Amino acid sequence: MESLKWGVMMDKQEWKPGNMLYPVPAVMVSCCDEKEVPNIITVAWTGTICSDPVMVSISVRPERYSYEMIKKTGEFVINLTTRELTRATDWCGVKSGRDVDKFREMSLTPGLAQHLEYAPIIVESPVNLECRVREIKELGSHHMFIAEVVGVQVSEKYLDENGKFWLNHTDLVAYSHGEYFVLGEKIGKFGYSVKK
Repeated sequence: MESLKWGVMMDKQEWKPGNMLYPVPAVMVSCCDEKEVPNIITVAWTGTICSDPVMVSISVRPERYSYEMIKKTGEFVINLTTRELTRATDWCGVKSGRDVDKFREMSLTPGLAQHLEYAPIIVESPVNLECRVREIKELGSHHMFIAEVVGVQVSEKYLDENGKFWLNHTDLVAYSHGEYFVLGEKIGKFGYSVKK
């Protein structure tokens, strides 16, 4: 019996397995230790994992300065980034909080989270997801923090007179294969392919 042929691969090279799932959000994750020393870590390995309860994940290398803060307090905040925050996002990803105060150096403001005891929000971010860790999965180079979103803060700057939040007007930033991009042209919306 002949094997099924699903098509011909043309102009393709086979590479070793790698993380080529792009684009991904470029977010700044804020956290704090038990002595109330805040820090920011830039994370690209993050995502939505459940809608009820609302849950997200971030993956962090155990040697990173923020790792122990998040592990000990069980808290962190995912702060969405914008064109205006891109330099700070990159800088916070290449500098260590062991050596510098990232909030001060990048002129970012730590703000009060409404549902967390330790982790601050980044006031300049248009959206802050307050997260409480439910589980840590030790996967290899990165450990995944699975967390419940216990609160969300949004900037009033992007609310219209009817209270609608215009998230896609915030110049959100994505990370793709080592480069940052501002989200661009709208080409459709959920369900448009079947709408009559």
